[in-house]
Amino acid sequence: MPSANKTLKRCRWVGDDPVMIRYHDEEWGVPVYDDRKLFEFLILEGAQAGLNWLTVLKKRASYRKAFGGFDARQIARYGKADVRRLLQNPGIIRNRLKVAAAIINARQFLEVQRESGSFRKYIWQFVGGRPIHHALTPSGKIPATTRESDAMSKDLRQRGFKFVGSTICYAFMQAVGMVNDHTRDCFRYKQVFRRQN
Repeated sequence: MPSANKTLKRCRWVGDDPVMIRYHDEEWGVPVYDDRKLFEFLILEGAQAGLNWLTVLKKRASYRKAFGGFDARQIARYGKADVRRLLQNPGIIRNRLKVAAAIINARQFLEVQRESGSFRKYIWQFVGGRPIHHALTPSGKIPATTRESDAMSKDLRQRGFKFVGSTICYAFMQAVGMVNDHTRDCFRYKQVFRRQN
């Protein structure tokens, strides 16, 4: 398993936490086309706002349990009692606005599915249906936003989604492989690039 190998060259942001290493080595930058998985990342990226990604990753299993396996149909039906239950759950980020956003976003997500046939079809249009490869150098700066994330953010907000600013949208794009921002010296860069081409 790649994540067990500490000698591999990785993107500099990874650090040495096993949870982050596993995420980088197995998920980050790999294209996601499954609607439920896309919804999961949309909720988790929104939960990250103002925090670091490792905090969210360490709570991911609790999020899956608390939010019914990220079943958007189930979450869209959540009411006041569910909000109270979630705000008492120490396994998730207990921020009232973020919890409310997850429920609102579930409803909007279902609306997009009805309109577009799938959330995948809708969300991947922002990169023309194919991943963008930035071929970043090790010393190069990973962008926080791009024109694609700006466009995605604007459209999502117009549709009523919450916690979908351009920075959050770009982090989402990186997570679900809409962009490959592994640096060129990272062992995953070529693996992800080959997988996408």
